[in-house]
Amino acid sequence: MRTSILLGVLALAACAAPGPSPEATVHPARDVQAPASSGFGVLVMAHGGGPEWDRSVAEAVAPLRGEVPTRLAYGMASPRTLQAALDSLRQDGVTHVAVVRMFLSGRSFLDQTEYFLGLSDQPPASFLLMDHAEGAHGGAGAAGHAAHGGASPAPIEHGLTLATHAYGMLESDEAAQIMRARAAEISRAPAAESVLLLAHGMGDEGENDEVLAVMSAIAGSLEHEGFTRVRAATLREDWDEKRAEAEGQIRTWVAAEAAEGRRVLVLPMRLSGFGPYAEVLEGLSYAPGDGLLPHPAIQGWIRQTAVRVACTQGWRTALAPCPHLADDRTESSPR
Repeated sequence: MRTSILLGVLALAACAAPGPSPEATVHPARDVQAPASSGFGVLVMAHGGGPEWDRSVAEAVAPLRGEVPTRLAYGMASPRTLQAALDSLRQDGVTHVAVVRMFLSGRSFLDQTEYFLGLSDQPPASFLLMDHAEGAHGGAGAAGHAAHGGASPAPIEHGLTLATHAYGMLESDEAAQIMRARAAEISRAPAAESVLLLAHGMGDEGENDEVLAVMSAIAGSLEHEGFTRVRAATLREDWDEKRAEAEGQIRTWVAAEAAEGRRVLVLPMRLSGFGPYAEVLEGLSYAPGDGLLPHPAIQGWIRQTAVRVACTQGWRTALAPCPHLADDRTESSPR
């Protein structure tokens, strides 16, 4: 049984600084009874990549597996991997699932996730059809964009009560904490250095501005560490024209800082790895840093998010008692 009620949308208390939160209506299951701890499980959604990328994600999720049934679903909200993970949780006796979206931006694949999980009856305008191929290399499988014109892919049938969140990892204290640590790892003299925070970015201008706003808050925390200049930028990697413009601006900034005699630290605001930034910055002088993983703070973020989702729904879990939470959208639905 599904009903819709409007919850207040409040800024995350745990954010490094105020950042944009998507506004929307909540769709909780009103008559759901709080499950016993044994009926609670966690589904972690992650993008998926090569063996090292996947291993770093699996290691971050591993501690939670020792506390409650937990599954990973790689891919960009892939219905195949989501279905397999939910089926496995159900076989473990799970009835209520906190879906932790391990994406940097809260906007990433949100509409598609909501639709496939039964949290929304409205199909997205288009589907990103990418799966995570299983094999020796663990890379992403077939990909493509499908416009929503005729029949949409069917939502997943899972028979579980699910809840998720609409914020991303960039909005957390942990992201700012890790970026400060990454800068410290490669810094020599902050007063003679500048920092570039570089992220994937979004195609939509408004959504990209939201990402930049959150990154700017993290940049502010780095400025307090004594660096001369800190800039946040997005490469807008999947949109050729916008990427070309972004590349030009990024290269110009790095070259100008180096010409002023400053050492430039480049920190990838990515879950793992340096991404395509080495190619973008080829021929320029800079010091590369690491992404968010591996870092123990990510383990804490995954666990905290699972607790936050559960507590917002009034579910009892073995993870932690529910504190007073100020949270943005959380959705729940049985299907």
